[in-house]
This record gives sequence, C-alpha cells and structure tokens, in this order.
Amino acid sequence: MTNQPCPPEALQDLRRSIDNIDAALVAMLAERFRCTKAVGALKARHHLPPADPTREAQQIARLRSLAEDAHLDPDFAEKFLNFIIHEVIRHHEAIASKATPLPPTP
Repeated sequence: MTNQPCPPEALQDLRRSIDNIDAALVAMLAERFRCTKAVGALKARHHLPPADPTREAQQIARLRSLAEDAHLDPDFAEKFLNFIIHEVIRHHEAIASKATPLPPTP
C-alpha cells in the first residue's frame, strides 16, 4: 500500500498550492497594471486613444492560443482577458482626463 496523505491533509496541501498560485497571480496582475499605467500615460501625452481594438484583438487571439496549448478553456481565457482589457481602458481614460497632453506634432 502506498503512503498517501489522508484526505484532509491532501486537501490542505492542495489549498496551500492554490493560495501560492493566487499570490503569484496577484503579483503578476499588479506588475501588468504598472506597465499598462505607463502605456496610459504615454497615450495621454501623445493624444492617442485609450483603446486599441486592433491590439486587443491580437492579444485575445494570442491568449486563446496560449490557453489551448496549456489545456485551459480558451473561452474562459478570453473572458478573463476581456475583463482585464476593460479595466485597463478605464484606467487609460482616467489618466487621459487628468493628463497635460503634449502639443500635437506637425
């Protein structure tokens, strides 16, 4: 007979792993939003729109492919990215409303 942990111990081990993954996800999202905040400031200074539908479509296609490769439901991955994109655009709009834009270049 193999020496496997009892169900409560196995559950605790799995939950510790989930907690660690959640902490890593939060750290990665925080870093992503630091980068997108810089993008928003750059866009505001140079009179660029907060949203970039072409880039968003490319990112969605890329993430769907990555999800498929990782055996994650691509529809779920797309919903998750759409949620993030919506939040990024909201942040970009807020940054643009407070920014002092550079004069347009001729």
